[in-house]
Order: sequence, then C-alpha cells, then structure tokens
Amino acid sequence: MTPLLRFRVAAFPAWRVWTRRHWGTGGRLLLLGISVFVVLFPFLWVLAASLKPPTEINRPTLWGFTPTGAIWAEVWLGSPFARYFLNSLLVGGITVGISLAVGTPAAYAFSRFRTGGTGLRFLILAAQMLPPALFIIPFFLMAYHTGLLDTVWAVAAAHLTFIAPLVTWFLIGFFEDVPWDLEEQAMVDGCTRWRAFLRVVLPAARPGLGAAGLFALIMSWNEMFYALMLAGGHSKTLPVAIAGYWTFRGVDLGKMSVAILSAVLPVLVVSFFVQRFLIRGLGGGALKG
Repeated sequence: MTPLLRFRVAAFPAWRVWTRRHWGTGGRLLLLGISVFVVLFPFLWVLAASLKPPTEINRPTLWGFTPTGAIWAEVWLGSPFARYFLNSLLVGGITVGISLAVGTPAAYAFSRFRTGGTGLRFLILAAQMLPPALFIIPFFLMAYHTGLLDTVWAVAAAHLTFIAPLVTWFLIGFFEDVPWDLEEQAMVDGCTRWRAFLRVVLPAARPGLGAAGLFALIMSWNEMFYALMLAGGHSKTLPVAIAGYWTFRGVDLGKMSVAILSAVLPVLVVSFFVQRFLIRGLGGGALKG
C-alpha cells in the first residue's frame, strides 16, 4: 500500500465523523432557521402592510417602501378601536378573574375530596360537547330581560360557561400534585384547612394558576361568536371589530393589519412574562385527568 493510499484510509474515519458532526449541526440550524421564518413571515407581512402608505397597500410583494404610521393613527385615534380594545380587556379580565375564583376551590374539592366522583368531573365539561349555537338564544333572552344586552357583562357571562369548566379541569392535576403532607403539617401547626389551603396549597400550585389564567385569557380574547351575538355598538370586542374591516367593498388590508397586530401583541407580551409558569404547568401534570 502506498503512503498516499495509507493516509487516505487512516483519515477516512476522522473525515466521516467531522462531516457527520458539522453537517448534522448545520442541518439542524438550517431547519431551525426555516421554521422561524415560516412562523414569523405572517407577522412580518402584516407588520409591513400596517406600515405601508395607503397607495401601496394593495401591492403585497412590495417590500421597498417608506414606513408611515398614518394607518395606525387613523385606527387608534380616528375610530372607536381603542374602546373595542378596552372592551376585550374588560371581558378577558372578568372572565379570568371569575374563572379562577370559581375553578380553584372547585378543582381543590375534586382533587382532595373526590367530590361527585369521576362522573361529575366529566359532567362539568358537558358544555364543550354541545355547539355554541345551541346556547345563544337562551343567552340572548336572558341578557335582554336583565338589561345586560350590548354590554361586556353579557359577553363575559357567556364566556364563563365554557371557560370556567376548562379552568377547573385544568387545575385538578396541579392540586393532585401537591403532597398531602404539606397540608397535614400545616394543620398540625395550628392552621385550619382554609388557612392551609391559602398559605400552603395555593403557593405550591401557583404555576398552574398562571397557566390556567393565560389559557382562559387567550380563549376569551379570541372568542367571536358570543361577542358577535350579544354585543354591538360600543360593547364590541376585538374579534368583532377586526371582522368589521371586511366589508362589501373588500378588505381594508391596512386597518385590518393594524387591528390584528394590536390584538396579538398583548397576548404575546403576557405570554412572555408568564411563560415559565406555562411551561411548568403544561409539563407538571396540568392536562392529566
């Protein structure tokens, strides 16, 4: 065997390892870059559409333009969009607050005392098995006769019918993960069960509360059917307002882009601050039944 051939044979395994290692890393980075581009491209396109001059808004392939905030100013300052944004905040806040206030003790009762057994656990999810159109007429009549029609309270009440049971189901797994020993030790030290629940169980289940709250906020924030049927005029929420930019004349791309970004950004900001709770929640048994 010649020295050159001997060198090639000796170097081939090392070359194969180097190639596999570097091409594997490069391939993963390439796939990651493609995935990030696919995820971010719709947001970049909507952002570009919201910053384009009105004369260039119908040219989606045009990326070389001078950004302008005229459409943002028109939507936020020249229309009642800010009121609709506040309505969504109110509906989401009411829904999340009441869902957690009702679902937390209910989930604790299910996990600690097996209240109602397994049958009642599944019964609270009955509203998820029926179409929303089945409930809209009773909701409409109740809101009309109580004077709550065309208010955020009617929309929040409708949201509670399907969000509060899901929050309760979501939290059951967290309370089941809190050891009994912690409560027993607290009660031995003189705490009542209620004080042990407040001082021991709730802090231990805080990741679950954060995850359930974010889950409820996203569901309420994006819901459109009940908001469309029970609210109107000054009580519109963001999904209804966004859909309003699709008229018989066509889609107002600029204003709709501004509205979409205004609706998405708050959820992204909230998700960023509670992501550690959400990750721990989804990984800590929150979805087990």
